[in-house]
Amino acid sequence: MTPAARLSAAIELIDTIEKDRVPAAKALKEWGTAHRFAGSGDRAAIAGLVWDVLRRYASSAFLMDADTARARLIGMLRLERNMDVATMGALFDGSRFAPAPLTEAEQAALASRSLEDAPAAIAGDYPEWLDPHLAKVFGEDRAAEAAAMASRAPLDLRVNTLKSNRDKVLRALAHLHAKPTPWSATGLRIELSADARNPGIQAEEDFIKGAVEVQDEGSQLAAQLTAAKPGEQVIDLCAGAGGKTLALAAMMQGKGRLIATDRDKRQLAPIHERLSRAGVHNADVRTPKGEADPLADISATADLVVIDAPCTGTGTWRRNPDAKWRMRPGALEIRLRDQAEVLERAVPLVKAGGRIAYITCSVLAEENGEQVRAFIGRHPEFAVVPPEQTASVLWDKAEAFAEAAQQSPEGWLMTPRRTGTDGFFVSVLKKGG
Repeated sequence: MTPAARLSAAIELIDTIEKDRVPAAKALKEWGTAHRFAGSGDRAAIAGLVWDVLRRYASSAFLMDADTARARLIGMLRLERNMDVATMGALFDGSRFAPAPLTEAEQAALASRSLEDAPAAIAGDYPEWLDPHLAKVFGEDRAAEAAAMASRAPLDLRVNTLKSNRDKVLRALAHLHAKPTPWSATGLRIELSADARNPGIQAEEDFIKGAVEVQDEGSQLAAQLTAAKPGEQVIDLCAGAGGKTLALAAMMQGKGRLIATDRDKRQLAPIHERLSRAGVHNADVRTPKGEADPLADISATADLVVIDAPCTGTGTWRRNPDAKWRMRPGALEIRLRDQAEVLERAVPLVKAGGRIAYITCSVLAEENGEQVRAFIGRHPEFAVVPPEQTASVLWDKAEAFAEAAQQSPEGWLMTPRRTGTDGFFVSVLKKGG
């Protein structure tokens, strides 16, 4: 396919996503199935265009003063790809498979309009109804913070210290241009370009042998901030597919007892193969069966209960940019109830002097600090571990991390703008006694 034909395909896909209200990933998959003549490079380039339009969905329409799929693509090419009118004109030439030539109105918009006076929700590319929620957290910086959440995310990896070390894996992945992550001592980062194909990390020998896992650096840091230790009894209450479970297992060095469970047994299904590949032998996976409580035999014995709470996922917009445009206000209320419920489930599991680590991949105060304060109001036997103390586990990175991340009395908030990670909130609560 020619570059111009790729643009036409992207316009068609964006139009489908808008009109049929389908997730972008589903639309891209269906398009690829229906257009088998398109090579892998074509599909990657078209996907890159579509994802970038979704990242710049509001600002591109504002720039062009139009909200069509074509207008959004043109606006994105200027804002995200820095493409000038002459270069666009060579692609939008109306030839076979190419988009129609740029109109006078489109050329005028590109020449005269900017985001200089755009409202925060436009400049930051997020739904307008979320503006007061983001203002509560970031104030006047909300547009800049949200714009960073609209940027392209790298591919982050976590080295499994049960099987290898970072230097060895760095050498093994040198052909992928992997670099150490700035904060996590076990992290690696591979930068991705807009139209790059997936580097296929799952085919690498180190991945197959369990020496490395895909995990955002923010997620790695969230696990590290729990301070799980060898010999402890640790419960991962919302284990899902096991990303943080694997990180906790490495921190525990195979010593102690790690219990992983999740209310949704479908989410839990991949964890068994992942634990086996990673060489984890001290994990006990509790899969729910009917109405029975898989943790009924545990009462006030856990040193640490980790809650990777169900949330709106606002912190992961870099990786799923269409999710924010499909998010509705009612989703927040549902998640707040889910979070309060899972916090209550953790209470009877924790022993005196034990800890609950509450983690979300959200940047919203309602899901983070406000949820923690409400919990402590219900359970005064718990107190927040001072965030400075929590960060001390990062050793030589602790001071710089404290300067970069956003601190509140309840915990730490990481964001793409501040820490170069996905958005994560971490609060550690200690039980008295």
